[in-house]
Amino acid sequence: METTYELGEIVAERQVEGVAADGTRTLVTVRFGKPRPDELSTNGDWCCPHQVVGLGEAGIGAAFGVDSLQALLLSVYKVRLKLEERARAAAVRLDWLGQPELGLRV
Repeated sequence: METTYELGEIVAERQVEGVAADGTRTLVTVRFGKPRPDELSTNGDWCCPHQVVGLGEAGIGAAFGVDSLQALLLSVYKVRLKLEERARAAAVRLDWLGQPELGLRV
């Protein structure tokens, strides 16, 4: 059974640029929903939904943690991995203000 997530209230968003070898540019938007208690958890875990639009499937994914901060941090980590994988598959280089790892790692 596949779980469907709702993005809910967007608490953070970033737009990055995908640049193909021929110079074609594509806008990629990353959105993070507000962390919330995981309604399926019996331990009080949290869920943080996220979405990547403009590079592959725009479905909504999520990461989970024991509290809202861990869920948010893991969601950012999961998005970083998705962006790397999708950029490789689409043969594009992603850029955000020239920052390494799109500024998604502190």
